[in-house]
Amino acid sequence: MRPPATPRERSVPEPAPGPEATDGSHRAAPTPPDAPETADGTGATSDPAPRAAQEPPTPAASPEPPTTVSRKQAAKAAATSPDPTTGRSPQPPTATATQPPTATASDPVTAASQESAATASEEASVRPVRAATARAHHPTAREPSTTPAPTTAPAPTTPEPSGSAPEPPVTDLSDLAPAAWPARAAAAWPALPLLVALALWVYATRHTDVSALDDFGLVSALHPTFWAGLAVLTAGFWFTVRDRRRPGAWSLAYVLVLLVMERATQALLYPTPLYAWAWKHDAVIDHLLTSGGLQGADRLGDMAVYDQWPGFFAAQAALVRLLGVDNAAMYMAWWPLVSSVLLLLPLLLIYRTFTEDRRLIWTAVWLFCVGNWVGQDYFSPQSVAFALHLGVLAVVLRRYGRSGGPHGRQGQAVWTVLLSVLVTAIVVSHQLTPGMLVVTLVALALTRRYRDWVPAVTTVVIFLAWCLTAALPFLSDAMPDMIRSIGDIGANVETGYGTTPTGTGAVATSWAARLLSGSVLLLALAGVVRQRVLRHRALPLLLIAAAPLPMFAASSYGSEMIFRVLMFMLPGAAFFAAAALLPKVRTLAADAAARDTAPPSPATRARPRRVPLPALPRPRYGVWVPLLVLLAGTLAFVPSYSGKDRVNYFPPREVALVQQLFDQAPDDSLVVAANRNYPLAYEQYWRVDHYWFLDDDRRHVDEIVRDPATVLARDMAAVEPPARAYFLLTRGQMANSEMNGQLDRAQLDRIRESVASSPAFELVAENDGGVLYVLTPAS
Repeated sequence: MRPPATPRERSVPEPAPGPEATDGSHRAAPTPPDAPETADGTGATSDPAPRAAQEPPTPAASPEPPTTVSRKQAAKAAATSPDPTTGRSPQPPTATATQPPTATASDPVTAASQESAATASEEASVRPVRAATARAHHPTAREPSTTPAPTTAPAPTTPEPSGSAPEPPVTDLSDLAPAAWPARAAAAWPALPLLVALALWVYATRHTDVSALDDFGLVSALHPTFWAGLAVLTAGFWFTVRDRRRPGAWSLAYVLVLLVMERATQALLYPTPLYAWAWKHDAVIDHLLTSGGLQGADRLGDMAVYDQWPGFFAAQAALVRLLGVDNAAMYMAWWPLVSSVLLLLPLLLIYRTFTEDRRLIWTAVWLFCVGNWVGQDYFSPQSVAFALHLGVLAVVLRRYGRSGGPHGRQGQAVWTVLLSVLVTAIVVSHQLTPGMLVVTLVALALTRRYRDWVPAVTTVVIFLAWCLTAALPFLSDAMPDMIRSIGDIGANVETGYGTTPTGTGAVATSWAARLLSGSVLLLALAGVVRQRVLRHRALPLLLIAAAPLPMFAASSYGSEMIFRVLMFMLPGAAFFAAAALLPKVRTLAADAAARDTAPPSPATRARPRRVPLPALPRPRYGVWVPLLVLLAGTLAFVPSYSGKDRVNYFPPREVALVQQLFDQAPDDSLVVAANRNYPLAYEQYWRVDHYWFLDDDRRHVDEIVRDPATVLARDMAAVEPPARAYFLLTRGQMANSEMNGQLDRAQLDRIRESVASSPAFELVAENDGGVLYVLTPAS
C-alpha cells in the first residue's frame, strides 16, 4: 500500500480522473473533500490507486462520478480539521447501520484525509473574508461526500476562526448586499429644491391679496414665501447644472418650474386677463368671427392694419371655434406661460449647434427666461412671431452651415420648403419681425461658415411679396412717417421709453428693468472677453445679438423699438452671459477630441456610476459669486415684469362696467376716455368709435383740465341720434395716467367731479371700477 502523500505532493495539481471503468475494481478514485482546487476547478489527488485496494466496499454504495472541490468544501474540511493541540479530529454524524465501523488513525486513507484537512485549515485561515456575517445567516447546503461516513456519534465542530472563511457565492436575492439607498438619494437630491420651491410658491399664491395694488404692482403684494421659493429654486438649479454627471432632464425641470413661477403666478392671482392690448387682440378675433372675412380701412379705419396682417388672429379664431369657447379671453391669461414654453425648443436647438456643454446650454436658457421681461409674451402676434423667428434661425444654423457637406446639400430642398413655411407664417402675422429676421440672416450670410444666401433671399422675397400686395394700403399711408424717422436715432431711442414714469414705485420698477437688461448685456461682453474659444466657435450667436442694433435707425415703432431690440438681442446675449458665469466651457470640437483621445477606462465601464451626495462647495469665486449674480437677476425679473400690474390689471367690476357700456351703446356711438388703458377698449370697434383725449395735442388737454365738462361736451356734441356719446373713466385709466406722468390724481378727480356736476351729462353706471356718463340729447 502506498504511503500517504505529503502536503507538497498534494499541492501539485494532477489531471482529473477519466471516465469510470465498467467494473468496480478499475474505477477512478473520487476526489477527497480536502484536496486543493486546480486551475480548471477540479480537485486532484496524489493517489490514483483503485479505491478497492485501500478499503472494503460499502454494501449500499453506488458508483458516483468524480466530483470537484469548491471553496465551501474546503471550508467544511477546515471545520472538521483536527485540533492542533490534541491531534483529535471531530467525528462526523452517525451513519446508517450498514456502514463499517470507524477507521483508526493507522488507516492510511484516514490519516491522509486528516492531514489534508489540517493543511486546508491553515490555508483558509489566511484568506480575506468579506461576507462572514452573510454566511452565518445564510448557510449553504452540505456538499455530497464521496467517502463513506463513519458510524460514530456526532461531535461538536470546532468554531471558525475570525476571517478564516471565504466569501460564499451569491445563490439568490437574499445573498445580495443591502441596497445603497444613499446613492439613490444622491441621484434624486435635485428634486428636493424643486419640491420645496413649488410648495413655497403654492403657499404664496394662496396667501397673496391683489385687491389693492400700489405703485409697485405685484411686488409689494406677493407673500414673502414667493421670494424664498424663487431663491431656493435658483440655488438648486445652480448646483445641479454645474454637476456634469446630472442628466439634462433635471435642468429642464428647473427651467419649467421657473417659467411656472414667473408666468403662471399672475394667471392664478388675477381673475381677469392682463394688458389692455390683449383685450384689443381679443376684439380683433371677435371681429373676424363676426364678419367672416377681412375688411379694409374704409370700414375699419386705423384698425384695418390688423386685417392686413391677419395670420395670428385667423389662427386664434380657428382655435376658439375648435375649443368651443365664447372668446379668446377664456384662455389668454395663460398665454404668457404657453408662449414662453414654445421658445425652449428653438433655443435648445440653437445653443446645441455650438456646444454640448449642458452647463452652458441650460444656464443660457435660464438667463434668457429671467432677462425676457419686456412683456411681449402676452396674447399677441409678437409672441408667436418671435418663436417662429427663433425656429428659422435654428434651421439656418443647423442645416445651412458649411459643415453640412454634400449630403446636406441633397436634402436642402426639404429644409428650404420648411423655411419658407415658417417665414410665411411670420410675414402674415407681424410687421416688425420680418425686418429683424432679414437683417439677422444677412449678417449670418456675410460669414464664411454660413455663406448661403438662400435663407436671406427667400425671406426677402416673401416679405416684399406681402408688403406689395395685402399690406400695401397700410404702408402707403405710413410710408411718409417711416421715411422721416429713418436715421433719427436720438428721437427713436428717446421715444422708446414712452412717457416718463412717475411715482416711487414706477421709477423703481423701471430702473430694475433697465439694470436687468444692462447686466445681461455686460455679462455677455464679459463672456466674449473671458471665453476666448467661443469667439470663433459661437461667432454666429454674436452676430445674432448684434444684428438688431441697426433697427434703432429705422423707426421708433410706436415708442417701443428699444424694447423690441433688447428682446431680439437676448438669445445671443444670454449665451455669452452664461459663459461669463461658468468656468472654462467646452465646444463641439473639444468634445469630439476628448472622446477620441480619452475612451472610458475598463474600471469605469465595469462599475456603475454613483452620484455623490450633495456637498456645499468651498467658498470660491467660481461658485458663489456667479450664484449671487444669477439670484439677483432672477429676483429682479419680478419687479421688471410685474411692477406695473396696477396699470395692467383690471378688476372684474371694471370689466363689468365697460361691458355694460357696449351692451347698450347703439351703432355709431362714441366713447370718450382719458386713455385706452381699460378692458374691452376696442370692443365692437367696427360699429363704435373711440376718442382718448390724452393722446390729443397737449394744448387741448390743458383746455380739458381747465374746464372739463364744457370742453368735453363740445367735443362729444357732433354725435347724431340715435347714436349716443359716453364718457368713461375707470381705475385702469387713472393708474396709467398717474404712473406715466400724464395727469395726476388731483387733475383726474377734478375732471370727474366737473362731469358729475354738469347738467350736460347723465350718470349711467358707477362702481369701484369707474364711472360711466352719457351726454344728454338736449346738450
